[in-house]
Amino acid sequence: MSHLSALRFSYSDERRARVVERSVRVEVGEIDDERSRANVARDGDTVEVRVEASDLVALRAGINSWTRMVAVAERVSSL
Repeated sequence: MSHLSALRFSYSDERRARVVERSVRVEVGEIDDERSRANVARDGDTVEVRVEASDLVALRAGINSWTRMVAVAERVSSL
């Protein structure tokens, strides 16, 4: 894969970061295809989603998908 984007999301505490990370981690591998893949990691109060893609269109699609999934996890975890 020739294109990479690292998305970092910081939270007010480690507990919220853990909830978001666990919520989106289950999607790793589920939406990957031959053009893109992603990985999710957490370090303290920061969640990182690394999206790799073979072309810029696939990279943009991956970034959009993962950003939406993180946003949903954030909204649900705040309830």
